[in-house]
Amino acid sequence: MDLENQARIKDLYDKYGKEDLIVVLGGAEAEASGLAAETVATGDPTYAGPLSGVSLGLKAYHIFELKEGIPAEVYEEQISMMEMVLDVDEINEEVKTYRQ
Repeated sequence: MDLENQARIKDLYDKYGKEDLIVVLGGAEAEASGLAAETVATGDPTYAGPLSGVSLGLKAYHIFELKEGIPAEVYEEQISMMEMVLDVDEINEEVKTYRQ
């Protein structure tokens, strides 16, 4: 997760708190998605950004996990192509580990 996004998430956390905030990820690789989920949950493991050493405790979901809550036509147009070429189960499992 880049430094700008870390700063944005921290600002939103400071403004809204943990209870009213989730992070929706869209990474194409399980490892990168997991790293982003870890960053918003327990802090930046690379110790390079605004969330270095900052445990926000936020829940992160990959967009694939939220399929049921997205209008079918929107999902089809915006996301379904990626669902066909990526390892959805691997990505979802990786992200899910940081919510437990």
